[in-house]
Amino acid sequence: MTSEPPYQTLFLGAGPQMQCGVGQFTRLLQQEIERSSPGGSTTLTLTRTDGSFRDIRHAVDSVNSVVCNFPIVAWKRVIVRPLLTLLIAKLRRRKVVLIQHEWAGLHWARRLTYAPALLLADTIVMFTPLVRRELADDFWVGWTVKKVALAPLPPNIEAPAKPADSELRQRLARARADRRLVIGHFGSIYPGKQPNALLDIGAILKRRGLKPLIVYIGSFIRGTDNVEQDFFARASALGLTDDVIVSGYVASDAEVFGLFSEVDAFCYPLGEGLTARRSSVLTCVQSGKPLVVTAPALGEEFDHHPRFRQLIESGAIALVARGSGDEAYADSIVAAAKAQVTRAPFDFRGWWHDVAAAVNAQL
Repeated sequence: MTSEPPYQTLFLGAGPQMQCGVGQFTRLLQQEIERSSPGGSTTLTLTRTDGSFRDIRHAVDSVNSVVCNFPIVAWKRVIVRPLLTLLIAKLRRRKVVLIQHEWAGLHWARRLTYAPALLLADTIVMFTPLVRRELADDFWVGWTVKKVALAPLPPNIEAPAKPADSELRQRLARARADRRLVIGHFGSIYPGKQPNALLDIGAILKRRGLKPLIVYIGSFIRGTDNVEQDFFARASALGLTDDVIVSGYVASDAEVFGLFSEVDAFCYPLGEGLTARRSSVLTCVQSGKPLVVTAPALGEEFDHHPRFRQLIESGAIALVARGSGDEAYADSIVAAAKAQVTRAPFDFRGWWHDVAAAVNAQL
């Protein structure tokens, strides 16, 4: 007769190396689940040196379910161990829950290496109907969409009680004192966020005499393309070289929100439209500053996420109709910056309670 495993859930992680957004999400999710069920979960560290076959089997045998949130860390180097863990969990009749943030937007090589996890999973947690549709349209693994459960995504970063000062914040403050229109864009800079589209909008605002200063709070994702070079070349071609700032890595959340305090409005002209997985948008909204973004592609995008839908209905997030030209975004930025909208307090813990409850329901 076998004894009951001491833990309910095993989370796969990489210890201190998990510095990316996915890693933060895994940590915060486990913390929230622990609040509801203290002592009910444990973590298995998987890196290039941690996580032997014996470690994996012992960890799997100590739980009823395994939660994997890709990428664990450095996906090109650490992919075999997580997949081996899921395989052992499946063979040991443990529940396997895979958290999948993206699909069609991933590089084909990532999709290839993640595909086995889709096959091994009992449940695939996603955060937007749009990505669920992308998976359904995949010729090879589209049938796994029947395993998908939607969950409401919260932001990874909570607004601190007191924002921190910095040289860049002071520079933005001086720009606003000089009546410049400071436009913010937060998060990693990569093609999916259409960073160059905001430059075109900035050029329109400059022609209107509004003296825009566009600040990208984040850094470029290193890849095989020339995103950074193309970005600055486009800024130069538009005559915006002195009107664009890229902060690079920002050391603390308090410093991030210090920069947010000097932004007049945020703007995200997204080709795919706003989706319920845009946690960078939710981080910006916590600042109390208005945010302009492309309307979602699907009418049901926020049916599973009432808190996100409420932000739109309250005016905290202003939607620009899909297919609109750059002039429409420029108009919305100006209107949003002038509007005086009362913001309700942001219930950070409530957002995390919602996603933990949704994941717990799958365990």
